[in-house]
Amino acid sequence: MSAQVDLRAIADLSVGHLAADFGQGALPAVLVFLKPVLHLSYAQTAVIVLVATVASSVAQPFFGHWSDRHRTPWLMPASVCLSGVGIACAAAVDSYWATLGFVAVSGFGTGAFHPEALKIAGHASGSRRASAMSLFQTGGNLGFGLGPILAGLLIGTLGRQGGLLLVLPGLLVALALVHERAHLTYVRSERSGHGVGPPGADRHGAFRCLLFVIGLRSVAYYGLFTFVPLWEVSQGHSRSYANTLLSLVLLAGAIGTLSAGPLADRFGRRSVLLGSFVLVPGLIVLYVTLGGALGAVAVCLAGAAVVSTFSVTNVLAQEYLPSRVAFASGMSVGLATGLGGVAAVALGAIADAVDLRTALLLTAAGPALGTVVALWLPRETPGGSASAIVATE
Repeated sequence: MSAQVDLRAIADLSVGHLAADFGQGALPAVLVFLKPVLHLSYAQTAVIVLVATVASSVAQPFFGHWSDRHRTPWLMPASVCLSGVGIACAAAVDSYWATLGFVAVSGFGTGAFHPEALKIAGHASGSRRASAMSLFQTGGNLGFGLGPILAGLLIGTLGRQGGLLLVLPGLLVALALVHERAHLTYVRSERSGHGVGPPGADRHGAFRCLLFVIGLRSVAYYGLFTFVPLWEVSQGHSRSYANTLLSLVLLAGAIGTLSAGPLADRFGRRSVLLGSFVLVPGLIVLYVTLGGALGAVAVCLAGAAVVSTFSVTNVLAQEYLPSRVAFASGMSVGLATGLGGVAAVALGAIADAVDLRTALLLTAAGPALGTVVALWLPRETPGGSASAIVATE
């Protein structure tokens, strides 16, 4: 009989994921306020995103390698706390270099959380892996979505010193994870045979292809993440509107994620990945060219399509490299995603040299090429019809 999903563990990890990604989600809203105060160019603004991304990207494979060899549940509360402290301090300082330093701290905390959490989530997912992983991923989506709203509200109301309150979600969730440490440790040790393929079944070629696909997806994700608020402000909208729209884009991604998991279990991971990638380029073009309410709808749909694939690629990474699950998770979320941060800097340079409109339109190139590369991923047998997810006590 296939293992059932441990909903308690998935819920704990999802809340942790929310707090870990909250700081990264708050960053674009913080940058909207920092850019005029520190007199930053678009390229300098993108460099801040790059630093956060690189810090997270470098941390994840390292901690994934470590997690595959040691038990590190303590790392999850420590990392979400670090992520919150970093973004809170970044919002309040008056130096570009200090901002870079604290953003790096926040990114490092975010990166340290993911490999261990993804490994435990894989063990807790049972036979409905994409569905359960989508629940875990939704926590991160909500963190990204709530970050701009709360950061914009706090800094817009209380000034940049109000950004120090951004530390609270990380601190509160860290305490909750400490309380749940015993159960998460049990899941990690007692259910380690569930949700992962047999040892020796590694498919390194497919895994490398998947990393390339993830990197191309990151061009669109980080392009939208960095430049949507700045584009809206450049079009005459308020900072509040710009940050609210970004939150809607990211929250639409949460809805897309919840839909993509069950679809991937039923029709196959590769099919859902390809279907999402096909939609994104046209939606980005519509957003930039239409504007207004229709443009807002288009960019929210683009966000839903892009973000919905994160849980799918997480599952594929673990299935392609089952003997090193945490390392595979760290690579898929971290190092390959870091390419998106590099792309954000390149797009920022294009925005300075040409204009922001051109830079935003070029974000569509990533998923367009990703669609072609994804065709090389192995076909898999769909998981069959959806079944109920039952908690394991």
